[in-house]
Amino acid sequence: MIEDKERWNIRHVEKPMPHYVAPILEKYTELANVGMALDVACGIGRNTHYLADLGFIVDAIDLSDYALGQIREDKKIIKHEVDLDFYDLQKQKYDLVININYLNRRLLSQIPDALNKDGVVIFETFIVAHDKPEKGSMNPDYLLEPNELIKAFEGFNIIYYEEKDVINLRGEEARLASLVARK
Repeated sequence: MIEDKERWNIRHVEKPMPHYVAPILEKYTELANVGMALDVACGIGRNTHYLADLGFIVDAIDLSDYALGQIREDKKIIKHEVDLDFYDLQKQKYDLVININYLNRRLLSQIPDALNKDGVVIFETFIVAHDKPEKGSMNPDYLLEPNELIKAFEGFNIIYYEEKDVINLRGEEARLASLVARK
């Protein structure tokens, strides 16, 4: 955990994430009942702040104490410094779960149970580009397989799903899977 934490702290300092809200979040957040939200791997809080400003009480979870330190103090934001490889999501707690640019398959499998009835999940992260293996330099352990994301939410009302080619934050070609679904 210490090595991962130091690596992420350094990454947040040397390659800061943008401060703008993820476009998928701006487009689909209104589908969720305002209540409890979870921001998985929240980083510096760009999406956490947005949700709190909309009235959500947000559990912001991340390993990086540096990143969590960048999140403003706010009675609607509860910061949790946790090792996401071992953290378990509480069942039936959230009206909205967001997971942007991060993949932990253990947590992915817990999201359906973490959502309340009619809860919404907004999930967007990178996928393997089998047809173009030269795309991107990301570790394949942290990339979804094609259609893996939609299969993880089988039985949900799928509102939006897309897999597409994009330019990632490092300026590299990549493939992205985006999903919005209601339990």
